[in-house]
Amino acid sequence: MKTVHGEENWLSWMDDISENDYVVVDQFLPQDLYEKVRSFFLSKLNSFTEAGIGANADNQINTKVRGDFTYWLDRKRDTELEPFWFLVDEIVHMFNRYCYLSLSGYEFHLAHYPSGGHYDKHLDQFEHRNNRMISVIMYLNENWLPGDGGELEIFEKDGSSFLVEPLAARCVMFKSATVPHAVLEAHKSRFSLTGWLLYQPSALGKFFG
Repeated sequence: MKTVHGEENWLSWMDDISENDYVVVDQFLPQDLYEKVRSFFLSKLNSFTEAGIGANADNQINTKVRGDFTYWLDRKRDTELEPFWFLVDEIVHMFNRYCYLSLSGYEFHLAHYPSGGHYDKHLDQFEHRNNRMISVIMYLNENWLPGDGGELEIFEKDGSSFLVEPLAARCVMFKSATVPHAVLEAHKSRFSLTGWLLYQPSALGKFFG
């Protein structure tokens, strides 16, 4: 298949995620795709809804835990993002090829953290649903500076943690069930495209491919 990123890059990234459970990749989104996705994001801001915690019937709003707004993507509806969906196909293919995950689907949303928004420490896995295998976050923030907040805090196996700034076109991928993380309070609007690569049964996902 035609790919955005070369095989050597993917081999290196798969080695990192196999060894550390996560990988951080700068300039993951090519400039033209970054601009397309960010433009789409801005055009949909009025359609975002307050995000909750928990799956399906257990979903509830709790701003003390989570303070972002989301817009769920649908490949059949959001055809303007077709180049992004091709990149998702590439990501799924590479994880299946090099990590033998047998991924069968995905779900993605746009996420807006307004000033003051945050997300407490958590895992990207639900109590009665365990089909999220890999979390994927791509940042869409222009001119993000130290002091703007909104860092992703990743907690290591030894109890330590480190911060990832939400810089434009940066991507973070990690194992959904084993990497605790949090989003620190943002001091200005923070934009990201966030999703999960799914194992069977994919129908449990909000949207899936």
